[in-house]
Amino acid sequence: MDAVMVLYDEDCGFCRWSAARLRAWDRRDRLRFVPITSPEGRSLLTGVPEHLHLDSMHAVTSDGRVWSAGAAAGPVLRALPGGWMLALVADATPVLTERTYRAFAHRRATLGRILGEEACKVDPAATLR
Repeated sequence: MDAVMVLYDEDCGFCRWSAARLRAWDRRDRLRFVPITSPEGRSLLTGVPEHLHLDSMHAVTSDGRVWSAGAAAGPVLRALPGGWMLALVADATPVLTERTYRAFAHRRATLGRILGEEACKVDPAATLR
């Protein structure tokens, strides 16, 4: 399986914390984390209107398809060991997946504060092993 690029907001503590958790789960190194606002991130999102870049996380698959917000859950989960079952659920319930994603995304600043200062210092590009 080719790598899935996970584009995240590096200025968001909750986003960085979430990316770090995914990185820890990714024992096969099938996910690659890219800040949305980096030159590479902007390049990967050329087909997405710029005002939507920071609206959500994005996943870019090896075939160049871009998945955003809740729709990105399936491609990301399929790349993770044992994530295929959660990917099936996410793909089978797209409305619920999107609503769940948006509920967390809407509260990401609060969630970042709950996670504390350390959440903002997590570097998801670093190896956590």
